[in-house]
Amino acid sequence: MITSLSNDRVKRVRALQSRRSARRKVNQFVIEGSRLLDEAVKANIPIVEVYYTESFAESDDGVSLLEAVSVQGAAALSVDEAVMIDMSDTKTPQGILAVLPFLALPAPDQTAFALIVDGISDPGNLGTIMRSAVAAGVPLMITTSGTVDLYNPKVLRGAMGAHFYLATQQLSWPGIANRLDQHAIFVADSYEGAAYYQIDWTQPCALIVSEEAHGASQEARATAHAAITIPMIGPVDSLNVAMASSVLLFERVRQLAQAGL
Repeated sequence: MITSLSNDRVKRVRALQSRRSARRKVNQFVIEGSRLLDEAVKANIPIVEVYYTESFAESDDGVSLLEAVSVQGAAALSVDEAVMIDMSDTKTPQGILAVLPFLALPAPDQTAFALIVDGISDPGNLGTIMRSAVAAGVPLMITTSGTVDLYNPKVLRGAMGAHFYLATQQLSWPGIANRLDQHAIFVADSYEGAAYYQIDWTQPCALIVSEEAHGASQEARATAHAAITIPMIGPVDSLNVAMASSVLLFERVRQLAQAGL
């Protein structure tokens, strides 16, 4: 059992949790909790190592999850409660966390739809958007400069396993225009544009979403072919970007289903 906060493994996990540079240096990140780890196992994601407390190992979830991890051949190391608290990014750790390699889900060469994240910096918003994207069957998410790190612990918690299923690419705006030169590109706007349900989402297209505080960037507006908006009848002037993204993505789902696609 690891009991020292000065243990090299403990310090390395702590660095992976807190610094993007540390994650990029070794191309690894940390997930916490039984639900996320169980999702990783089900998605057959490689696992570098697992850290757990004895109390977790003795629980029903712990017995089955640690057995599944051992089948995959990952190293499983016991730590005391104080060490788990020190390594964790949450206030109340569940008693298990794991180190995973950066994911390399292949981006499709040709795609009927892409979601473009325009410099979203709030990790909770990005995580929720990723979860909605997977639920809506989005085949590709493209991120731009200024977007929060996909492996930020808060993004991982908000996405709740979406990382294991969603192909992502980081591209410049010229790269996006080139990648999607056969697509109709729409930018979500809080105040102007066509109503989102008037758009033909069954055609090859892409959607750009941005944080409501500053709106779409100049590059996003220059790349888009048209603006779209969510009409509102209540006394609010905009929606949180994660909520708005969900509304827009599931309108595409509705139209595809209606068209039998």
